[in-house]
Amino acid sequence: MSRFVRLCETPSPSGQEGEVGRLVTSELEGLGLTVTEDDAAAAAGAGCGNLLARLPGQQERSIAFCAHLDTVPHEGPIEVVLDGDVYRSAGQTILGADNKAAIAVMIELAARYSDSPPPVGLEFLFTVSEEVGLKGAAAMDPSFLSSETVFVLDLADEIGSVVVAAPTHHRFEAEIAGVAAHAGISPERGSSAIQAAARAVAKMELGRIDGETTANVGTIDGGSSGNVVPAHCRITGESRSLAEGRSAELIQSMADLVVQESAELGCEADVITEKVFTGYRVPDDSVGLSLAEASLDRTGHGVKRVSTGGGSDASVFRAVGLDAILLSNGTFDNHMTTEWVSRRDLAAMVDVCEAIVEEAARC
Repeated sequence: MSRFVRLCETPSPSGQEGEVGRLVTSELEGLGLTVTEDDAAAAAGAGCGNLLARLPGQQERSIAFCAHLDTVPHEGPIEVVLDGDVYRSAGQTILGADNKAAIAVMIELAARYSDSPPPVGLEFLFTVSEEVGLKGAAAMDPSFLSSETVFVLDLADEIGSVVVAAPTHHRFEAEIAGVAAHAGISPERGSSAIQAAARAVAKMELGRIDGETTANVGTIDGGSSGNVVPAHCRITGESRSLAEGRSAELIQSMADLVVQESAELGCEADVITEKVFTGYRVPDDSVGLSLAEASLDRTGHGVKRVSTGGGSDASVFRAVGLDAILLSNGTFDNHMTTEWVSRRDLAAMVDVCEAIVEEAARC
């Protein structure tokens, strides 16, 4: 899997996908495919647009496979080492298997059909800025794809897990304006923005709220000096829930607490809330779900239906009416320096995808 190593060692943090996009394009064009780039780069803040390659099939209908080009940030170059059967990072960086393991699998799948047409048409979609809020998929015109069924290979778990439920995700950002004063001489003349933020956070429900819901305050910063009552503080947080309406309800309560506690201390708060992505539950009659499970059975993998607390491009695609299915791809410890994937699972995932193609021709 020298291709996988090349992909991982080509840096592509969100916003800097251009070089790996050119590498993917070169690999696919070398197999005889034509690669099209959309105009999502500016809207997504990415180094290139989303890339799409098509492979005509023996049948007119088509299915799509999807992976994202970007990784989380990392310091220094990535060096891949093979430890027995396992690929790891040699240093203190991520490996980049999220999501380059999937990219390598998709290119290998294209290679298997490069000399003869697949049973059904294939589309290979590579999105950008996924790690920073699914921005590439969100900026993509749905008509860019011809397929109604999309398999997103982006779940860190053993092969066989199929996501049937994912959460709605909201975020908030609050700017609190207080009044500066000398902390030792006249603190009563000030209004502490940090104190207002701290009181609000202390009253919030955070962590795992219930079996379907989580909330978090991720950053808090402000002030200018230890001897000055802080006139400014900024906090950010999020909520996620599988339960319909619960994430919106929770993020609003968090925002309300910031406003209330700020007012109590003579501060003003400007709070922005937004939905990052919409949750979903895959219905039992989903064609994509049926194809995925039949293919996993056929290739000897146990099928495990799971819910996830994270987002993926599948969330965006299902929100616009596509039958998107998020599948595990045998990667582990994503976003960590201990990230790894085995050669065996890279090869096995190609077999699973090939089985999906063959199952699609039968339905």
